[in-house]
Amino acid sequence: MTDALLHAVGGATWAEASPTAPVVVLLLHGYGSHERDLVPIVTEVGVTAPWASLRAPLELGDGGAAWFAIETLGDPPAAPVEAATAAIWEWVDAHVPATARVLPIGFSQGGFMATQLLRTRPDRVVAPVVLAGFVLGAPQPADERLAADRPALFWGRGDADRVIPVEAVERAGSFLRASSTLVERVYPGLGHGVGAAEVADVRAFIAEQLGADAIG
Repeated sequence: MTDALLHAVGGATWAEASPTAPVVVLLLHGYGSHERDLVPIVTEVGVTAPWASLRAPLELGDGGAAWFAIETLGDPPAAPVEAATAAIWEWVDAHVPATARVLPIGFSQGGFMATQLLRTRPDRVVAPVVLAGFVLGAPQPADERLAADRPALFWGRGDADRVIPVEAVERAGSFLRASSTLVERVYPGLGHGVGAAEVADVRAFIAEQLGADAIG
């Protein structure tokens, strides 16, 4: 994994804050973006946990990166997705204490990767936040367990999003409703982006899942 931007809130360095933190927030940017794109959401949501914003491994040029190449929009093949998932877990295992869980917040392709973390190692994940994201059509290792345990997950999207195909949204909805305790929000007039109402809902979701102390 290349060029991870690490930061810990409260004036502490990552090394000082992360070893004892029960939860570490992981920011996962969208296709063609970069590791600094989602950093403002930390302040907007009021996250008080240590956080890291990762740069996706596939370089696209002009400063952009991706978790995997787009072959069929909204319906990627499994192999490159699983390779990207393994790369994120490699970074987590190297940098996040084994006692901590990760709370992924991902946008678009990054939201897709947030679901991948949950579908592969759910013991290590808490309260994923999926913003304008979707899911892999191929079965993943923890799918049966998720259907039984139904962990909490936030999925927000705009009803004017013209980037994610309808088929991908429908696939995501079917899977997430059956495999999580889903908090689903659809925002009128919102395109492929994140609006103020969605940020407020994410803030409330994290506070409900982790307690008021998780939000400053």
